[in-house]
Amino acid sequence: MHAAPVRANTIPSVTTALRAVESLLLSSGQRTARRNAWTAVLEDRRRAEGRVEAEHVLKAVADHRS
Repeated sequence: MHAAPVRANTIPSVTTALRAVESLLLSSGQRTARRNAWTAVLEDRRRAEGRVEAEHVLKAVADHRS
């Protein structure tokens, strides 16, 4: 008896699968716009975290001076 052949194909990741569906459904310009929008969202979140951190530092300095 021979063992069944092993396939070297890997299962695509969820990200890869979503990008494949995206490429089928959206034109190139729409994909670029969506990615740019998502990048902007991530940058806004990063700046918001920085503002919160700065507020905490300023409050701590103000409390220390009081």
